[in-house]
This record gives sequence, structure tokens and C-alpha cells, in this order.
Amino acid sequence: MTTDTPQPAFVLVRPQMGENIGGAARAMLNFGLDKMRVVDPRDGWPNERAVAMASGAGRVLDAAFLTDTTEQALEDCHYVFATTARARGLTKPVVTPEKAMQQAAEMIGRGEKVAVLFGPERAGLENEDIARANAIINVPVNPEYASLNLAQCVLLTAYEWRRQSATIVHERVDMAKTDWANQSDMDALGRHYEDRLEEAGFFFPSEKSDGMKINLRNMWSRMRLTRADVQMLHGVMRQMVRWKEKD
Repeated sequence: MTTDTPQPAFVLVRPQMGENIGGAARAMLNFGLDKMRVVDPRDGWPNERAVAMASGAGRVLDAAFLTDTTEQALEDCHYVFATTARARGLTKPVVTPEKAMQQAAEMIGRGEKVAVLFGPERAGLENEDIARANAIINVPVNPEYASLNLAQCVLLTAYEWRRQSATIVHERVDMAKTDWANQSDMDALGRHYEDRLEEAGFFFPSEKSDGMKINLRNMWSRMRLTRADVQMLHGVMRQMVRWKEKD
């Protein structure tokens, strides 16, 4: 059973290799998609190689909608994107996967049904299929080697859908049983190093002392330290002083 999550339908048109169908299913489920439609697969359906490649994403294949023609696969759709790497002599909007999935999210949010066509491995979609699409998705790949594997193309598009439809934290730091050092922690660290370095005669000559201390403080401020880091740096300085006092 598929989920009730609003999403585009990914339509594999005349796929040739079961492994690529299974890979496409895995890519879809990786990014929360499970509405696959399969048009006239070359090696029949169901496909054992697709099932083997799908691994834990077999439920996407189990729920896949099988049709004989592209027309049948798109009957209920309001807007269709077609993926192709080559110019086809057809006047259509051409968008990146990112832009396409932005538009798809907006349309689906309004209750419309959106589909994305992916062509067979050998030569991609035929003009007859592309003519049914409202817009073309073109991946900005290396022009000297523009060929994408079917499952790769599905994965790229599914990833962009996930970026548009999910709340994603684009950067984070996993804290290992500590917190960020606050200004009080940093001030104490700075004073500790200044005091010990002053005793060691580091700030020389005296007329440059103030500038050297500012540079030292500025260095600390550029380093995003945790409280564990601060404690370790205090310990480093204490140990160096103890070692020196043994002489």
C-alpha cells in the first residue's frame, strides 16, 4: 500500500532493465516517494531482478501502477514534467530538477496531480512522450557525458522533491556530551593564557604587549569552542606550568 502523502507520480516509460526499476524504487523510497507508474516494461511484470535490486523498497514495486501506454499513465495528471538530456526540437519550458520540484510542490499543494516521466535506458524518452509533457527537466550535467542512468535520474529528482517538501536542517553540529562555551568561559580562558604567558615573558617588547593580547583574544574568538575544549586548553596550560616548575 502506498502512503497518503501528497507527492508527484514517477512514471518509468518502457524501462528495459529490472535492476534499474528496482534501483529507481529504492531511490524513491529514500526520499519519501512511493507512487511509481510503469509503462510497458521490456521484460514484463512483475520482474524478479527489480525486486532483488529494490531490497527494502519492494513495497514501491508492489504498489506500482502498470500501464501499456504513456497516455494511460498520465490520464489523471494535471501537469507533466519530462526528463531528457537532449534538445528535441520542441518548444517547452526547460527547468532544473530543483525548479521543477519547487513548481511541483506548489501545484500539489493546490490539489493538482503532477507526474514526472523518465525514459528508457537506451535512448531516453521519445518525442511522442515528451509532446505530452508541459515542461522538460534538464539536469545540468557534464555536456561531454550527459547520459544518466535511469535510477540516477530518479534519485536526483526525488532528492530535489525531498528538499522542497520536508523540513530539512541544512547544517548541524552533533554535540558530544557538552555545550558551546559562553563568553564567560572564553574570558576566563583568555585571562588564564595571558597571565601564564605574561609570567613566561611572552609579551615582548612591552610596547607591543597590548596588541599581542588583542591578537590572542581575537584568535580565541575565531575558534568556536565547546566547554570541553575550554577545559582541555586550561589543562594544557596548567600541565605546561607544572612541567616547567619541576626544573
